[in-house]
Amino acid sequence: MPPDGWFRRKSKFPPAPAAESAAAVPEGVATKCAHCNQILFTKDFEKNLKVCPQCGFHHKLTAPERIAYTADEGSWRPLFETLRATDPLGFKDYQDKLDERERATGMTDGVQVGLASVGGVPVVLGVTDFRFIGGSMGSVSGEKITRAMEEGIARRLPVVLFTASGGARMHEGLLSLMQMAKTSAAAARLAEARLPYIVVMTDPTMAGVLASYASLGDLLLAEPGATIGFAGARVSAQAATQKPPADYQTAEWQLAHGQIDQVVARRDLPGALAALLRLLHCRPDKPSREVAHG
Repeated sequence: MPPDGWFRRKSKFPPAPAAESAAAVPEGVATKCAHCNQILFTKDFEKNLKVCPQCGFHHKLTAPERIAYTADEGSWRPLFETLRATDPLGFKDYQDKLDERERATGMTDGVQVGLASVGGVPVVLGVTDFRFIGGSMGSVSGEKITRAMEEGIARRLPVVLFTASGGARMHEGLLSLMQMAKTSAAAARLAEARLPYIVVMTDPTMAGVLASYASLGDLLLAEPGATIGFAGARVSAQAATQKPPADYQTAEWQLAHGQIDQVVARRDLPGALAALLRLLHCRPDKPSREVAHG
C-alpha cells in the first residue's frame, strides 16, 4: 500500500498563516446576499439601498436608514421617544431582551414616530425596525402608532407608516393583542377626519400587524418580494386542505389578488410617496371635505 499522501498534489508555496488569510479581506468589506448568496462589495450594496444588484432582493433597512432615505433632509423630528415597554407578566428574560435591544439599536422600542416632510409635503411618519424583537407589536408600539394617527388628526396631516413585523409580541400576552383593536380604532378616527393614510409593507409584514393597522390604509404599497401574510408558511401549510402556491405570501401575489394597491421598488418609493401625498394632501388651512371633493 502506498504511503499516506502519495497521490496528493503538493503546492510549491507554503500555506499562509491563518491570521494573514483573515487579514487579507478586512471585516465589513463584503456582504453576502441573503437570497442569491452573491458576494457584494458592502459600499456598493449600501449605495444601492441594500438591494442586491444581481437578484433584486430587498434586504431589511433599519429605522434610521429608512427615515434618512424617505424623509426630506433635515425635516425629521422624533416624537414620543420616552415611551418604554414594561414587563407586566414577568415573562422570562423579557426585560433583559428589552435592555439588550435598546443598547444594540439605540431605540426604546421597535417603532419610531415623528414629524417629517416627504417631497415637500408635511406628514406624520412611522417606521418599524425589525431588529427590535422582530418588530413585534407590544403596548409601546401600539401606543406610538395610535399617537401618530392622533397627531395626524390634531395637525391635519397625512400619516405614512412603514411596517416590518412578525406580529404581536408574545411577551406581553393580551396587552399586545389589545393593540390590534387600539390601532384599528385610531385608523378609523383618521378615516373619519378624512386624512390620507398610506401604509408601506416591507419584509416581513405578518400576523397581528397585518390583521390590524397595516391593512387599513387608504393606499397599501409594498416593496418587491416582501413577505405578507397572517400565519407563517409552515403553519399555513399544516392548516391548508390543499397545497398553497409557493409565492402566495409575497407582495406580488397579494397585488395580483387585490390585497394591496402597488408594489414599488425601494429606489422609487420616496418619489411615489411624494406624488401620492401631493395628490391627497389636505392643507391645514382648508377643510378636508374640500380636498376630498376636489
